[in-house]
Amino acid sequence: MTSSMDTLPVTLDAWLARLEAMHPKAIDMGLARVQQVKDAMGLAFSCPVIIVGGTNGKGSTCAMLETILLRAGYRVGLYTSPHLLVFNERMRIDGQPVDDAGLIDAFGKIEQARGAVSLSYFEFTTLAAMQLFADAGLDAVIFEVGLGGRLDAVNVLDADVAIVTSVDIDHTEYLGDTREKIAFEKAGIFRAGRTAICGDPVPPATLVEHAEKIGADLWLFGRDFNYAGDKQQWNFSGRGNRRNALGYPALRGANQLLNASSVLAALEALRLRLPVSAQDVRSGLATVELAGRFQVLPGRPVVILDVAHNPHAAATLAQNLDNMGFHPYTYAVFGAMQDKDIEGVIAHLKGRIDHWCVTDLPLPRAASGEELKAALLAADSALAETGSEHTVQSFASPALAFANALSRAGENDRIAVFGSFLTVAGVMEFRNSAHH
Repeated sequence: MTSSMDTLPVTLDAWLARLEAMHPKAIDMGLARVQQVKDAMGLAFSCPVIIVGGTNGKGSTCAMLETILLRAGYRVGLYTSPHLLVFNERMRIDGQPVDDAGLIDAFGKIEQARGAVSLSYFEFTTLAAMQLFADAGLDAVIFEVGLGGRLDAVNVLDADVAIVTSVDIDHTEYLGDTREKIAFEKAGIFRAGRTAICGDPVPPATLVEHAEKIGADLWLFGRDFNYAGDKQQWNFSGRGNRRNALGYPALRGANQLLNASSVLAALEALRLRLPVSAQDVRSGLATVELAGRFQVLPGRPVVILDVAHNPHAAATLAQNLDNMGFHPYTYAVFGAMQDKDIEGVIAHLKGRIDHWCVTDLPLPRAASGEELKAALLAADSALAETGSEHTVQSFASPALAFANALSRAGENDRIAVFGSFLTVAGVMEFRNSAHH
């Protein structure tokens, strides 16, 4: 269906509401529709294109790449998803979210070009990012894969460097239920003759085989690049490039050196087109920020925000909590989608949480707080015992769950807010409104 141009929305909110209602399926894998509209719009990049996929670590990897390249004086576009508080967070040019006017203009151009082609919300917004970045005349563009890789809208671009950060079990209904099947989907962003980087220390054979079969230049962690470090600093070694005496990334957490190593491997592969000095790397790693990735907020009690929503990410969160030092009690604010491996997430955090505040989320496919409570009681019989020191309570929203945890926590305790992006976003909104 084409619509006459004069009835198009004039605000970003109205556009987003329209995009949500336009396509019959929220997630519709496949490249044909996006490719057709991209070609009609004549979208192409002469600058290096970096695409980042993987189960966990995509956001951190993108943020480090962006920050180092900005420090080096390059003009950079970054496209990520989902957003936490405002839609504009998904597209950044030179480190700043794009404005409503630019998005409205890009949406109008797509609407004009698509003719009878129906696009999903994600496909529409991915094309908008391409349009905005192409118009801005940038030195580098970074696109984060939304889901999988092979059939993700971002994959209509040919990456000069494609990074797969990690491969683990998530989104099984779209990507398959084994690491081998999922790795094949993620390896779909690799291209013949171009750099393909895998930061997973144990890459599934399907990823390696696919890269070799198509003739990609595969860089494997442990074979082509590596890191070593002590408590004070760390060193990176690539195929021909060493970077020594580096400071730890400002992003906290156990996996950040793996992510940072993939970033430095990508920059090594691009060194002739985007040279970056040791000082740019150091200041980029020292100043990188990313909301909701083991983000420890200032103040007491300590509040940690982490969008860990699958078992692999929950294991990392557990390790990071263990590394924080002693806190008398740990409260959890937890909400998740129904299609996630909720038992697997709980298993990693079971002995580490004293008081669970589980929550409903404002999406039909979310698990209810009561369902999460039932899963916790089934996983940990001690929670159900009368007079138990451990508790589990269910709430109607992340804000209510967080307010309850805050009312009970002592100043030396800590509150871990994790699970779906919507859990973290709900608490961020609550804190922002409380501060104003």
